Amino acid sequence: MFSALNIKPIVQLYDLHPPLDDFRAEVLQGLSQSEKIVSPKFLYDKQGAELFDAICTLEEYYLTRTEMAILQTAAAEIAELVGDSVLIEFGSGSSQKVRILLDAMPQLPAYVALDISKQHLYESCLDLATVYPNLETIAICTDYTQPLQLPDIPTLQQSHKVGFFPGSSIGNLEPEEVVRFLRNAANILQPHGGFLIGVDLKKDKAILEPAYDDSQGISAAFALNLLTRMNQELAADFDLSQFTYRACYNPIAGRIEMYIVSLCDQIVQVAETKIAFRAGEQLRTEYSYKYSIAEFHALAAQAGFQARSVWTDPQQLFSLHYLQQTEATDRAFLE
Repeated sequence: MFSALNIKPIVQLYDLHPPLDDFRAEVLQGLSQSEKIVSPKFLYDKQGAELFDAICTLEEYYLTRTEMAILQTAAAEIAELVGDSVLIEFGSGSSQKVRILLDAMPQLPAYVALDISKQHLYESCLDLATVYPNLETIAICTDYTQPLQLPDIPTLQQSHKVGFFPGSSIGNLEPEEVVRFLRNAANILQPHGGFLIGVDLKKDKAILEPAYDDSQGISAAFALNLLTRMNQELAADFDLSQFTYRACYNPIAGRIEMYIVSLCDQIVQVAETKIAFRAGEQLRTEYSYKYSIAEFHALAAQAGFQARSVWTDPQQLFSLHYLQQTEATDRAFLE
């Protein structure tokens, strides 16, 4: 319809992206620690977001296809729970999974996409607005893991809201960070808000490790792109040939651990600061925690949510949870 009438789809874009100074400060703080770390949110520049989309198509990466199958099976039930709420997606990426929900929910008044990669976010929302021209589409470039106040848009002030956080991105957070994130989300979704969240389940390392270190090396390229981004945006001088990638499952902590590993003793300059790496020293880019259903529900309860529905696949690889704010959470909001 749009091409025939030469009408561009409309996307409301709000740029709340953290400034470059925040990126520089967080990177330098993380690299100065005895155990070097850079937040996984910085993996998702445009190139990183595209590489992650490629990871999601890999045979080894069971998470995406399994979650999409669950969504397709449960779409009618989810649509009944969501009703005519505004749907807010945390970490929208390419907005592929949400299309399953939108197809089942023609009554939705608006869709809000939150993501830290502005260009990827806007392009994805444009595609979405073309497919769903009657849906109000709002793109907000922001760090959704931090406390957030939504823009003063009438649709968001007047409507019931339901969050959507697919892909097991919740696993990138430490358990105590999960509780803080859910509490922050509760403030956005109140009163009476719901939250649909994908959570990867615990399973054998023979399945987990190839999912995060694939045979084609795309997972490695995704991680090492962080060094390229720092070279481009922070005037760093990482030599990518002197680093490699490693992913391993820690069964005691219940998490996949992902690292960039220095292949030699070297000095790297980042934003005019010299950073020493020893041979074999690891820079942690991500954790991906795996939970049992009971473990995740216990974390949700600490944040004022209770589980209303849970769906899993036949192999019990992945889970999808519909959480509802408790009466106590609603009372706190009203007070």
